[in-house]
Amino acid sequence: MRRAIFPGSFDPLTNGHLDVIERAAPLFDEIIVAVLNNPDKNPMFTVEERVAMIQEILQSIKHNGCKLTVDSFSGLTAEFAKARMATAIVRGIRAVSDYEYELRMALMNRKLEPEIETVFFMADEEYSYVSSTLMKQVFLLGGRVDGLIPDLVEAKMQAKLAETA
Repeated sequence: MRRAIFPGSFDPLTNGHLDVIERAAPLFDEIIVAVLNNPDKNPMFTVEERVAMIQEILQSIKHNGCKLTVDSFSGLTAEFAKARMATAIVRGIRAVSDYEYELRMALMNRKLEPEIETVFFMADEEYSYVSSTLMKQVFLLGGRVDGLIPDLVEAKMQAKLAETA
């Protein structure tokens, strides 16, 4: 079985993330979207909220028969991948600055778990500037994020904003 993990904070999930999942799906039998529990990032959503949103959204995307699941983890990505018997780690790259960071992470993951490969997907140009951090900033400042994040995520962000108001 060709199993991959797609790790990230996904706070919030963007259409760029979904694009990577859809393009990776034909290459794997299963992709586990692995939501990182990293409280240092000051998340808008709890890990449980992110997992639930992603599970709901994945039901409606193209997956070419690839099983799509969602899980959460803390700690090292390589250890999580090994524990889930993954053969690959999927990562998206938007720009040269992403490549530098991702290369260092891929090399460290290879050092920790040599049998697990990192597979990079270049961002679709439509989403090459989209990041979770940028989407939160634009949204919180009243800007439009439609077409850049799933409608469900935008609705949950609006509800979260109303809670704190």
